[in-house]
Amino acid sequence: MVTLTIAQDPTADKVLSEDPFALLTGMLLDQQFPMERAFAGPAKVLARFGTLDVAEIADADPEAFADLCATPPAVHRYGRSMAGRIQALATVVRDDYSGDASRIWSDAATGAELLGRVKKLPGFGEQKAKIFVALLAKQLNVQPAGWEKAAGDYSETGSFRSVADVVDAESLQKVRDFKKSAKAAAKAAKA
Repeated sequence: MVTLTIAQDPTADKVLSEDPFALLTGMLLDQQFPMERAFAGPAKVLARFGTLDVAEIADADPEAFADLCATPPAVHRYGRSMAGRIQALATVVRDDYSGDASRIWSDAATGAELLGRVKKLPGFGEQKAKIFVALLAKQLNVQPAGWEKAAGDYSETGSFRSVADVVDAESLQKVRDFKKSAKAAAKAAKA
């Protein structure tokens, strides 16, 4: 089994490494929030809710689940709204993948099919889906034919563009530096 080090916390990284829904949820939470804290979110849900079983999360009372996610330290800076997205994601995994998040990628025959499946998930747009395809390929060796094309620039080896390239504290900093540089370049282009 691969041990991920995205959250930079042994407990949270163990949850990500062992539970496919946790990894999917971490990716969902990775927006407008520090990456390692987003990927620590599933461990917080597990500790507070007692399980990451998709059926139980999908069926949980939305208010109570939102309270759980928003309680400091919250799973996300927008804990209440992200709670709804987590429940929506759990519902799709329960209903479309028989409760097994790993079927999203293990049953995909091509990179294009995998990308299409991920893009259909609640909270996953084009860019996030490409990053997740790259994460699966680079860190979990899930590499259906054409995954590189599906992941686009995120498939590049040594690019340090996204969470797909985070394997330790040093690579996390390189990804942060890349994002900071890209933001500065985009801002300069607008000026």
